[in-house]
Amino acid sequence: MQSFLAHYDADTIYLVGDIFDGWKLRRGWHWPQGHNDVVQALLDKAGHGTRIVFIPGNHDEVMRSYLGTHFGGIEVVENADFVALDGKRYLVTHGDQFDVIVMNAKWLALLGDRAYGFLIWLNPRINQVRRLWSAQYWSLSKWAKQQVKQAVNFIGEYEEVLADDARRGGYDGVICGHIHHANIRMIDEIHYVNTGDWVESCTAIVEDPDGSLRLIDWEAAMTRKRMLARKVARRRSKKNKELSEP
Repeated sequence: MQSFLAHYDADTIYLVGDIFDGWKLRRGWHWPQGHNDVVQALLDKAGHGTRIVFIPGNHDEVMRSYLGTHFGGIEVVENADFVALDGKRYLVTHGDQFDVIVMNAKWLALLGDRAYGFLIWLNPRINQVRRLWSAQYWSLSKWAKQQVKQAVNFIGEYEEVLADDARRGGYDGVICGHIHHANIRMIDEIHYVNTGDWVESCTAIVEDPDGSLRLIDWEAAMTRKRMLARKVARRRSKKNKELSEP
């Protein structure tokens, strides 16, 4: 995320929840330097005038005790309104309040979180092997969800419920997170936008100058950049070798 923040700038940045994993931190403290680097990058942007709005999710729900406060220029709010440059009005929310498992069976959500954590632990080990063939980053947890019919159905139902809530609120669209499934699509007249995450998809939403919202797959972009750099390096090496030959 730090490289993404260095590449893109904005007047306002919305952090749509689950920025840190409070559930996991309760089981054992794990806060590497990379986490500090991201926090510092956000604080630097806030210090230079960027408005940063933090909407806590279920994993960092402890921050819901601080709604209305500011931390180093970062606002903590329950939900937010976003008006795009094209005039469309969006509800910005994490979205866990529409997840019946999180709201009504938290023990089951915690159990699922353990299973999800195992997939996240396993995923980089698989990708280390894939990199031997210069393969693009692949998400095991994302693949697993796409193979399970119940998960696919849940995602579809979740998107429909959020679109209905935005419609009732008089919004043109909804921007959310929670289910780790990045997506932009129209649900009838409602523009549904899910930012994805920075664990299994490394995605974010940016607004273009015309007011349109665009999904950025940062890991895929960086993979293409690395592969292009390797290709250019091989061409230069080959050319230098040819020039050095008598």
